[in-house]
Amino acid sequence: MPEFGDIDRPGQTTVLAGAPPGLDARVLADLAVTLAERRVNEGPVILHVARDGERMRLLEESLAFFAPDLRILSFPAWDCLPYDRVSPHPKVTAERVGALALLVSSPPELMPAIVLTTVNSVLQRVPGREAVSAASYSARSGDTIDREALLGFLAQNGYERAGTVREAGEFAVRGGIVDVFPPGADEPLRLDLFGDELEAVRAFDPLTQITTRRTTGLALGPVGEVRLDETAVQCFRAGYREAFGPVTRDDPLYRAISEGRRHIGMDHWLPLFH
Repeated sequence: MPEFGDIDRPGQTTVLAGAPPGLDARVLADLAVTLAERRVNEGPVILHVARDGERMRLLEESLAFFAPDLRILSFPAWDCLPYDRVSPHPKVTAERVGALALLVSSPPELMPAIVLTTVNSVLQRVPGREAVSAASYSARSGDTIDREALLGFLAQNGYERAGTVREAGEFAVRGGIVDVFPPGADEPLRLDLFGDELEAVRAFDPLTQITTRRTTGLALGPVGEVRLDETAVQCFRAGYREAFGPVTRDDPLYRAISEGRRHIGMDHWLPLFH
């Protein structure tokens, strides 16, 4: 087997066969370290496509052992079949959207050294760069924010309004307080607004509603990979009619999207929204 530092020679293909479990993670870790030393601030160094989600998670754990300082990003596949009647689990969607947002918006020095994904994941279509960039919202304590713009962002990106926030993807409004539970987060956030100023951001327990800690700001992403703004809805309507012809009034998917409401399983129709 060649030295790890020789694997990245231009035009060279290296095949590792019959290797014991764990060696692939060792090779990836050593190769990433070598390339990071040669190519400073040039973004992701390695894209590794694992055969399935279980193998990807094992690689992630092994890489953390061999090279704990490496920045590693995982991009999983959906946990449902193509064109199934259910949407992917919110945690899976949150991880995917978070990974896409990081790859689109992070400066080179904060880019991961290794991106882990799977065969099924790289075969799936994803939103374009502009769509991912538009589906993010961030603010810090002391910032001046537009309350209506914030609520509009939450509505367009799949957050459900509730009386009390208890589940990921929900938000609630009580006067100058906005509670929101970002997908993938461990705790929801409580935004204290004084007029247009964001006075404080606090994490709280969704069961007791009691504050657990203060944070300096918030970063929100969409609940799903589909953004239901006016442009996306019009694109869907046109594409749906072109693909399936005249639409009857009893089509629940078409009716829900036309009204700007999320519908279970709509994620599978992602190409029609762009």
